[in-house]
Parts: sequence; C-alpha cells; structure tokens
Amino acid sequence: MTNFEDDNVDGVEELVLTADIQKISSCERRVKVTVPPNEVERYFQKEFTDFGKKAYVPGFRPGMAPRKLVEKRFRKDVSEQVKNSLITNALRQISQYDDFTPISEPDFQYDSIALPDDGPFTFEFGIEVRPEFDLPDWKGLKLDKPVRKFSSTDIDNVIKQLLVNHGELKHKNEPAETDDYIETKLTFKSGEQVLSSIERETIRIRPILSFHDGSINNFDTLLNGAKPGDVITTQVTLTENAANPEFRGKTVEVFFEILEVKKLEIPVLSEAFLDRLGGYSNEADFRDAVLDTMQRQLEHEQQHQARLQIIETLIVGVDWELPPRLLERQSEREFRRKIFELQRNGYSQEQIQSQANFLRQNIMTETAHSLKEHFIFEKIAEIENIEDTAEDIDQEIGLIAAQSGQSPRRLRAQIEKAGEMDIIRNQIIERKVIDMIFQHAVFKEVPFNPGNPNEEAVNWAIAPNPNAIAEVTTEDLKAVNKEINSKKKLDPNVKIK
Repeated sequence: MTNFEDDNVDGVEELVLTADIQKISSCERRVKVTVPPNEVERYFQKEFTDFGKKAYVPGFRPGMAPRKLVEKRFRKDVSEQVKNSLITNALRQISQYDDFTPISEPDFQYDSIALPDDGPFTFEFGIEVRPEFDLPDWKGLKLDKPVRKFSSTDIDNVIKQLLVNHGELKHKNEPAETDDYIETKLTFKSGEQVLSSIERETIRIRPILSFHDGSINNFDTLLNGAKPGDVITTQVTLTENAANPEFRGKTVEVFFEILEVKKLEIPVLSEAFLDRLGGYSNEADFRDAVLDTMQRQLEHEQQHQARLQIIETLIVGVDWELPPRLLERQSEREFRRKIFELQRNGYSQEQIQSQANFLRQNIMTETAHSLKEHFIFEKIAEIENIEDTAEDIDQEIGLIAAQSGQSPRRLRAQIEKAGEMDIIRNQIIERKVIDMIFQHAVFKEVPFNPGNPNEEAVNWAIAPNPNAIAEVTTEDLKAVNKEINSKKKLDPNVKIK
C-alpha cells in the first residue's frame, strides 16, 4: 500500500490518497485507489465555491443564494465534475510514482465508477508499465562492426539497379524466364473459399515471392516457361501473424493466371536521364550521391548489427513477460518505426516493400524484440540525460521526406496528424544511445557484403482480416471526385451524400 501525502507541486494541490499496486506480470499492474472522505468533500467544496458564483436558485439573483442551499440543490450536478477531477489528479499523481513508468493509458470503465454518498471514493484500473530491471554494464561491450570500402564496381552495381527501377516494360513473345515480368491475375483459395484476389499485378520473376502473410519459395522455377493463357498453381503456408486468425499457419492455394509476359528495357545513363533523376549536372555528381546513400545504408547496417549484439548481451538473465495485448497494440507502431528508419537511410521502395513483408510475417516476434530494445535504451537515455532536439526532428523528417518524395512540411503534418511524432523521437533517442554505446565499445571489424536481391515483394495480404475497414486509395478518391463533378455539372446545387 502506497500513501500519497498532501503536497503542492507546480501550483497544484495534491490529493491525499492511497494506492494498492498489485504486480500482475513484469509489464502489468493492477491499481486500487482510495481517496478518503475528507478529500472528496474538499473537492466538492472547491466546486461549490466556483459553481456558487453563477448558480441560479429561484428567488435569488444568480450567485447570491445561500451556500448550504446551493450545496443541497446542486450536489448531483457537480458530482460528475468532482469525480472527473479526482480521477484525473489521482492518475497524474500515480503516473509520477517512482516505482513504475507507465507505457499505456489506464484501462478502466469511467462510466462504471460512482462517487459514494459517504465514505471513501475508490476505483481500480489496470496499466502497462516498463518492466523493472537492473541495467547491466553497457560500457566496454565487444561488438562486430561491418565495414566496407566501396569500390567503383559497387557503385556501378547500385546504379545498374537504379536503372532497372526506371526501366520500361515491353511485351515479350517468348516464354517467361528469371528476371522477366508477368502480368497476372492472382487468386488465393482455401478449398472453394476465395480468400482474396488481385485482378492484375505486375510481378518480377525472382527466387522468392513474398506477401504480407506468406512467401513462395522457388518462384522463378515455378514460373520458368510460363506464357499467356497458362494457369499456374502452387501452395503457400500462411504465417502465425496473418491478419485473419482463422487461417494462421494454414496452407492455401495460389492461382496465377498469366495475362502477359514482359521484358525490361533498361534506360541509358544520359544527361537527360540524370536531370530527370534529380537534376544532376553530370555523372560524377550522381555517383557521389549514390555513394552517400550507400554509406548511409552501411551505417544503418552497422547500427542494426550492433543493436542485435547489444540486446543479446544486455538481456541475458532478464525474463520479461510481455502481455499479448501490449504486443498487438505496439506491433503497428513498431512496423511504422522500421519503415521510417529504412526511408531515412535511402532504401528503395522495392527494398522497403520486401522488408515490410518480412516484418508483417514476423510481427509479434519482431515487436517483442524491439520492445526489449526500447526499454533498455530508454533507461540508458534517462540515466545519461539523452534527449531529442528540434533540430534532430527537422533533420530526421528531412531525410525521410527526401526518400519518399514529399516536402518536409507536408510529411511533418501527416506524422503529427497520425500521432506518430513519438515514433520519430524514439528513433532519434535510440540512435543517440547506440552512438554512446559505440563510443565505449571495443570493435572488431568484419567485412560487409550487401548481397544480391532475390525477392519480389507484393503489397498484399493473402488472408486479410474480414472485419478490417478497407483503406481508401487514391483511385477511390479520384472516382468519387469524378462522380461529384459530373453531378454538379448537371445540377450545381446538388447535395452529395
């Protein structure tokens, strides 16, 4: 039982209350709050002091009725405000309690809480908190550090891939081969039930074809020799994190109806093409920009590998039970954080989509791992007084905007509207913590080999959640606007429902 004594902090008179805090798991607490009767009455009196100045009682001018008459007549009217003030202040005080750090909003039913006519006021709530742990010694860690001095050949290979991304697809009369493209209709079925379908999708033939919730291996072998009119079938086993719970871990059928085979025509690195890519005046400037992106991606890989090693070292012997509800709620935020991180480090949309599918297929495991990282880095940041600055945020948003092709101002507005600014801040602070760990670490340099891409990623869920609300696409909005404009031409006063 914890007592919270009457105090005055930042001009706010604190409540006298007791909180019985029960540990459910490493990240869950059940809290029972008790406010004594005299404190409840004090809040009522404060409300009546403010309310009495404007209260209207028949036979009296507004604000001039006797206090006891006002209290008797309007006690029920002010009780809701008293309850709200008591709960708000109690939660604020408890959230500042040193024994735990909340990581979620309290879970309770506000409407079910009632103020008693007499006696103490009590209410209970559940809350998720940062797990308690002793921070291991993080200074002097021995870490492998991927390094590479990029050569002209490395830059040539990246430029070749960039040219591929800007290539033009041409019809091919011969059967499909690896690295060709197919225009195909996809249908996903379990028995006779159609789980989802795509009317027309362009897919590059590579060894692996991935979706949000499953991957097809040896896809290049499967499609080798395909031609228009063929219907090629295979099976795919969905991940345990598929959006539709009914089909998690189940094997379903995939039908590829081949509509067309295409070959990629790669553009020449001409002055006109360089200007179209980003206004580069010559090839040397373009190669410098490519090298800069490669260096950023190497730094990202160094941080990624360091994170893995740091966490493996620091969580040894730490047994954290992460509640499934916490993982589910944090999974989408963790997904968005990883995408922001890839964008700011200059990865292509194709690379990001491939990583996005991997994350969705392993979302719960990845989220659990990332939460453990976050708890450790957050604690180091608190001890070392590491914070983000306005300049840090501007730079972070600028790097993400540059990759996504948006203006920084527009991207910032989108992030703020989505309530994702804390993701940006966490990303900055965690990177600063890693930099600090690097300063105290002992490194062993190991070669970094980027490897060749062998995966084609499709932004699609094979078994979508049947209860999910479909996202509104740009094409949907265009269609709606077209309909509205057509109707307004016939009748400018038409009301669109």
